[in-house]
Amino acid sequence: MKSIEELGINTVRVLSADAVQNANSGHPGTPMALAPIGDVLWTKVMNYNPQDPEWPNRDRFVLSAGHACMLQYSFLYLTGYDVSMDDLKNFRQLHSKTAGHPEYGLLAGIEVTTGPLGQGFANGVGMGIAQQFLASRYNKPGFDIFDYKIYTICSDGDLMEGVSAEAASMAGHLKLGNLIYLYDDNKITIEGDTSITFDEDVTERFQAYGWHVQSVADGNDTDAIFTAIQNAKNETKRPSLIKVRTHIGFGSPNKVDTAGAHGSPLGKDEVRLVKENFGFDPDKSFVVSDEVLDYYRTKGKAGIKKEEDWKNVFAKYKEKYATEAAEYELLSSGKLPEGWKDDLPVFKADAKGLATRKASGKTLNAIASKLPLLIGGSADLSPSTDTNLDDFQSFSDLNHGGRNFHFGIREHAMGAVLNGMALTKGIISYGATFLIFSDYMRPPVRLAAIMKIRPIFIYTHDSIGLGEDGTTHQPVEQLIGLRSVPDVTVIRPADANETAQAWRVALEHSGGPVAIILTRQNVPTIDQDKYAKATNVEKGAYILSDCEGEPQIILMGSGSEVQLLLEAQEKLKGESIKARVVSFPSWELFDSQNKDYKETVFPKKVRRRLAVEAGSPIGWCKYVTDDGDVIGINKFGESAPGEEVMKEYGFSVENVVAKAKNLLK
Repeated sequence: MKSIEELGINTVRVLSADAVQNANSGHPGTPMALAPIGDVLWTKVMNYNPQDPEWPNRDRFVLSAGHACMLQYSFLYLTGYDVSMDDLKNFRQLHSKTAGHPEYGLLAGIEVTTGPLGQGFANGVGMGIAQQFLASRYNKPGFDIFDYKIYTICSDGDLMEGVSAEAASMAGHLKLGNLIYLYDDNKITIEGDTSITFDEDVTERFQAYGWHVQSVADGNDTDAIFTAIQNAKNETKRPSLIKVRTHIGFGSPNKVDTAGAHGSPLGKDEVRLVKENFGFDPDKSFVVSDEVLDYYRTKGKAGIKKEEDWKNVFAKYKEKYATEAAEYELLSSGKLPEGWKDDLPVFKADAKGLATRKASGKTLNAIASKLPLLIGGSADLSPSTDTNLDDFQSFSDLNHGGRNFHFGIREHAMGAVLNGMALTKGIISYGATFLIFSDYMRPPVRLAAIMKIRPIFIYTHDSIGLGEDGTTHQPVEQLIGLRSVPDVTVIRPADANETAQAWRVALEHSGGPVAIILTRQNVPTIDQDKYAKATNVEKGAYILSDCEGEPQIILMGSGSEVQLLLEAQEKLKGESIKARVVSFPSWELFDSQNKDYKETVFPKKVRRRLAVEAGSPIGWCKYVTDDGDVIGINKFGESAPGEEVMKEYGFSVENVVAKAKNLLK
């Protein structure tokens, strides 16, 4: 007679095969192989409560091998999360909660959206950083309020992707002992055996990163898996990797250990053989015995007591450390401390001005003390991106309470790590690099948008105006690239005051990431007594300077080019041409305004419009209309002083005036 553990594991295997076959799409073999690991995690190791999936001190589970999602869906259903058998039957179907890869916010118990390989691996590192930071700030003697672990299952594919190498290096350097990663060593990818592309010794590689490494020879040996995890939990100064030799499609007589079990259904005949192999009725599908369901539901209910115990400890903590408890409760609710905006700087009018990256740095440092869970840094560029918090220490292997992060030259990992941090309630994460290197961060930016979480991405050196570094460092297509991603809010402020307000908007924003785009070069600080207030940044576009009466033409632009518009307006006025200047820092924010406001800024009857931005002109057409024009860039820059390059490419007052007059002919 089979044990309840074995019966439960085999039930998960059959459920996975059934769901993929029913959908006629998916990856059956990996969840079939990983079922024993899942059983150990959900029945013997992890602290979780299906009745409260967001319990603050729960262990986090990350399925970096997101294609194996039927493993996670099965255990969420079995242990009592808000997942039904119908949800399993609707796997990969329209409007189903059980998507083809796990999606955060779609299904209770999913901590992060995974799928693009390597991203979940790096997200877990971000979650580990966040836990260590919270523990350092809030834990007190006798009160381990935050002591949870991050359990991640990763695959051969995850470890081939470069982002995982960057993240693993970072985790080892920071000595994140709360990370326990299980590596599914099944030696199969879509094209076949991994030996055709992948033959390094993964254990030695991770030892070189500074990880604690173990190997389990048999992926069906639950005792060995459990022992290895216990060893990893006892290793608190290093992240842990447990290499587990598994067999993809275990239980499938004809497809075990083959690529045929990876990315497509096993086939009806093979699923029948799988069921017969495990002692299930081959004529029945989606069968879970009462005995198995009771076994897993009982394990899930144990989490209720664990959370109650934690709440009792937190209640005592709250009595003794009322200030810290109140701070955490406020910030984890998504609210910001009262009066934090009072410290936002206001910059005086100045013709010489200030680079918006420097204005950003001044803003960050002005508000940092009021926002204790605002943490971040740059990809080895803090002197250039001005993202260091001067009054705070660095987060390091010796100080997990520091607020300045040194991500190293690891933009790929930085973006994904920021996402993992942002998924931890209360934490406000930010990271900076040059705009040109946002290309390295496209996957995590996109995933942040899909999850509708709010890391803040700071991109400096925003145009050909950066000058001598030349074409390789001068962004052209990056702005429109970021704007093209749904639910990403891009803000390119015109001066120091708009930059301060951009930070206000970013910190108050929800529903997706915010990218703040900043200059290397100085730009004049606009006189707020003469022109409209920078607080209007929240509207996305606003009338910065108007003319008397109805305008003949509207000049619009973002960032450093707005100064050209104001000067051009004066010159046009001298020729009796009425021009309105619209500062346009954010398309997304403007598009969210009501029709009346949009009509106020851009009256339909004013058809002559000119947009000016040192980037690709794609996209501006919807604002300038058919009777307008765009001064933009459709080629790469050059290596020369920034002012010379800008003028060479048409970003001068003279060219703006000439283009405007031409439109009015």
